[in-house]
Amino acid sequence: MPQIRLPLSGHATQFKKPRGLLGRLVLRRMNSHHSGLTDWGLAQVSIEKDFTILDVGCGGGRTLSKLVSAATEGKVYGVDYSEASVAASKRMNARAIELGRVDVRLGSVSQLPFPDSMFDLVTAVETHFWWPDLPHDLRQVFRVVKPAGRFIIIAEVYKGANTAMAKLCEQQAPRTGMTLLTVDEHRDLLTHAGFSDVRLIVDEHKGWISAIGKR
Repeated sequence: MPQIRLPLSGHATQFKKPRGLLGRLVLRRMNSHHSGLTDWGLAQVSIEKDFTILDVGCGGGRTLSKLVSAATEGKVYGVDYSEASVAASKRMNARAIELGRVDVRLGSVSQLPFPDSMFDLVTAVETHFWWPDLPHDLRQVFRVVKPAGRFIIIAEVYKGANTAMAKLCEQQAPRTGMTLLTVDEHRDLLTHAGFSDVRLIVDEHKGWISAIGKR
């Protein structure tokens, strides 16, 4: 596919909420670009074959396909507030949806359309820095995690990382609306939402971060 070169500040809305033809191209690029990051992050958690899993901000659907391959006897749900993302996720996981293994819904992290204590695992890949109200939204995530279940944030950038991407994102944050957190602020965010046994894993060379909490 053609390389997509977007000025971060000028096209931030397409990363935050993809739409239209450009949004479809961005989602395709995200599926490819974030695959290695997603594999790295998911390797930090145990996924049992019968897990019920939610991917918040499911984007182009690549993470859903990875999760359904891991939870071979479980079910994976995706939610995104972008209609383009929901459509892309459904296209990528069409067979799994047909088999009843995947369910993709339009909705917001601020009001998750799921009952309390439903999920063994909730994932958020390259999305939490766009959420409108992080403290409130983390409490929504906490609500839908089962007792002893886990939540994991996976991101390729965090505040204070010594990478060109992190420095650019920090510089442009006032214009893009991204909420960038330090390692310690990620820990505090999960702790204040009610999660325990919070762990932070960082790849300093790449600037990647994973934050994991247990309900």
